[in-house]
Amino acid sequence: MKLMRVEVPSPRYLAALLALPLAAALALPTALGAQSGDKDKKKSDDDAVTRLRIEVTGGDEAKPVDQASVYVRYSEERLLRRDKKVELNLKTNRDGVAKLDDAPRGKILIQIVAPGWKTFGKWFELDQEEQTIKIQLQKPPRWY
Repeated sequence: MKLMRVEVPSPRYLAALLALPLAAALALPTALGAQSGDKDKKKSDDDAVTRLRIEVTGGDEAKPVDQASVYVRYSEERLLRRDKKVELNLKTNRDGVAKLDDAPRGKILIQIVAPGWKTFGKWFELDQEEQTIKIQLQKPPRWY
């Protein structure tokens, strides 16, 4: 009985041999997508913003709340890293209105803190070009 010797390629050679087609498969859709013009369409969808107007009133008479702190929180999606958390601090004017011209569409958290009023916080969905959110603050409970 005669034994035959079979040579097995090294693990580094096998890894290099498998990495080349994998890299080509990953690069091909990216190159085709850049040529088709879909990139401009996607960019316009991602850049959709809303002109947000927040009206803050309080009490049973619905009086405007002056100098209330309005906190707007949302996350910006990124491809390679974790989503970026963004927080904006606004103040209401004498009419109880706070304006934000470039709020991104999607879910945002609005929190309102004003002295003498109960703190408010709620998630809202922005899906229009211009949107007005009316918020009614309540008096805090009495402490005995």
